[in-house]
Amino acid sequence: MEWFLALSPAIQGLLATLFTYFVTAVGASLVFFFKDVKKAPLHLMMGFAAGVMIAASFWSLLSPAIELSASLGHNAWLTAAIGFCSGGLFIIISDILLSKMSILSSKGKGYKRSLMLVGAVTLHNIPEGLAVGVAFGSAALGLEGSTVVSAMLLAFGIGVQNFPEGLCAALPVRQMGAGRMKSFLIGQCSGAVEPIAGVIGVLAAMSVRALLPFALTFSAGAMIAVVCSELIPESFSENKILASVGVMLGFTVMMVLDVALG
Repeated sequence: MEWFLALSPAIQGLLATLFTYFVTAVGASLVFFFKDVKKAPLHLMMGFAAGVMIAASFWSLLSPAIELSASLGHNAWLTAAIGFCSGGLFIIISDILLSKMSILSSKGKGYKRSLMLVGAVTLHNIPEGLAVGVAFGSAALGLEGSTVVSAMLLAFGIGVQNFPEGLCAALPVRQMGAGRMKSFLIGQCSGAVEPIAGVIGVLAAMSVRALLPFALTFSAGAMIAVVCSELIPESFSENKILASVGVMLGFTVMMVLDVALG
């Protein structure tokens, strides 16, 4: 732990987002062993990830942003509202555009739909990588409520949800007859943007302090939108009880760890 704390914030953000990418790749690697998997464990895992991300959105992103806005003399609630809604709108508009592109390419079979799925997951991973980077950047600046531990917990939560994402991106390609290696390579690509976004998030947070509250709340809004549009519908689609247990457990674990260790 001490060796990690001694690293520069940019390296910390890079390593954390490399971890989230690695988990995506591990999820995608299951296509080497299975052509189909049981959905119950995935739904529980996605519910857990949803709970973690909901808790992280407040304790690791929104709360520190509100504290910093007040200290900078900004209108805290207005900054938080604008940033949060902007992040959510980014995901919503992206989903709408991707949906229209999917409809336009619906006549084409094969890899088009799978590539659209990978594109959607990739687009969602950009603000997630930024969120991790911004969290490490704000911790390096000594922002109240932001610590390296809370940033690591945020990365852990995103990593948890990246496992089923990697699998869900790779499996459709495999089920359409593609080779195992090709399915894996396409699936793992969705997480490759996170390390890049993570480093950008760290550098942006540390160089433009005045924009940090907006960056934190934007990331929080984007994460909540991802939870609402992807994780919750998918995890609750077949077993609401199991998904509910996952959400409650994930939220509780993140809350306890963030409050106790952060």
